[in-house]
Amino acid sequence: MVSRTIPVDPFDLVLFGATGDLARRKILPSLYRRFLAGQMPDTARVIGAARSELSNEEFRDLVREALAEFVSKAKTDKAAIDAFVAQCSYIAIDAKGDGGWSDLKQMVREDAIKAFYFSVAPSIFGALADKLRSHGIACDNSRLVVEKPFGTDLKTAKKLNADLAASFREDQIYRIDHFLGKETVQNLMAVRFANVLFEPLWNERYIDHVQITVAETVGVGGRGSYYDKSGAMRDMVQNHLMQLLCLTAMEPPAAFDPDRLRDEKLKVIRALDPVPLKDVVRGQYKSGPEPSYIEDAENADSKTESYIALKIGISNWRWKHTPFYLRTGKRLTKRMSEIVVQFKETPHSIFDRDDGSTANALTIRLQPDEGIDLSVTIKEPGPGGMRLTNVPLDMSFADALGADDAEMPDAYERLIMDVIRGNQTLFMRGDEVEAAWAWTDPIINAWEAQGDKPKQYPQGSSGPEEALALLLRDGRRWRDLED
Repeated sequence: MVSRTIPVDPFDLVLFGATGDLARRKILPSLYRRFLAGQMPDTARVIGAARSELSNEEFRDLVREALAEFVSKAKTDKAAIDAFVAQCSYIAIDAKGDGGWSDLKQMVREDAIKAFYFSVAPSIFGALADKLRSHGIACDNSRLVVEKPFGTDLKTAKKLNADLAASFREDQIYRIDHFLGKETVQNLMAVRFANVLFEPLWNERYIDHVQITVAETVGVGGRGSYYDKSGAMRDMVQNHLMQLLCLTAMEPPAAFDPDRLRDEKLKVIRALDPVPLKDVVRGQYKSGPEPSYIEDAENADSKTESYIALKIGISNWRWKHTPFYLRTGKRLTKRMSEIVVQFKETPHSIFDRDDGSTANALTIRLQPDEGIDLSVTIKEPGPGGMRLTNVPLDMSFADALGADDAEMPDAYERLIMDVIRGNQTLFMRGDEVEAAWAWTDPIINAWEAQGDKPKQYPQGSSGPEEALALLLRDGRRWRDLED
């Protein structure tokens, strides 16, 4: 399988927060890899902007250091790095004052696509957007990229949207969620809507339940004070897991068009049932090989969850009787993100009950090994009667692409190039963000009113025992994280 690289038009990308961690780990390396692949033209420019007083050469040294640390050896090419770094420049910017804005206006070109990437705290989104517009730097064809969190509740999300809308139109705003840039997430749409095999079965008549898991082995050390004001519900469920749920559950859009696709996702969010506290399990990792959550958060009285599991219902014709189980947590036994679509048993089995047959399951793996597999029941080879076994029809993207292309593009690579192309398909719309918070807020408010602390769970486990009971009471089990 050979992937095609289609170059984008010349652009100026102004990266606010260019000296920050996200810029170093993800944004700058992703731009370099697109340059190496031939997608980023030689006339494109990356303009770093931050508070620090740096010369162009000092910023280019920072870019080189980021590429050395976060780009694989296989993608390291000295000539390409030199050429890419030569396209980078820097300007010191005062987000709330006037310092640097006139110089920035002189730097960006009128005849190139202008993209402004806010890799900064959301608290200054509005100020930066206003400066870009009031200084005449942004134009009607400019694109604005903003990172999460998109608010901390419905009220703050509405204010953030209003602040951005004061300077940019909705069709200019790209709210980035890196989960949507993953190859497997996009293949979920292809599997559903480009194959006659699955869509007729994609409903409550044939699907028993859906599990969405994002498990992490790391804790919150280093960002504990920030995370303690957020928690797994705000940090992961309201955005990342919500997007995976929407893509799994949405109706087929009339066309593969940004607004039509996002219209269907919005319908899913608005159809989500309220979640009672009995269908929510919150946890905190205990002390183990590494410090406990409360030690990482430096808050002995913390009631913030590092783990959450929920049972969610969707009140529409397609999914009325099919529960969706979501879970995410820190310091778990394995780093894994996947969607498991568990089909129902056959209506009648002609084989013995203990023959080893199980229901089919479609597993979409987002990380660490991106791919899709479908479990099917077959006869076990050899004599001795009709013995059945379950085997996967497996497609690993690394294997399918071949050894030379085994390194999958980072999600940020696709998303940044989509910004330059003006394609909003994989980005969240303002009303979608607000609808997600409108569903999330009552759940958070309910447990805050109750005042219970999260359940403790061992590091390196699958989470609190109570999360197992969430499915066991329905006669189901979580997929083992070790599978």
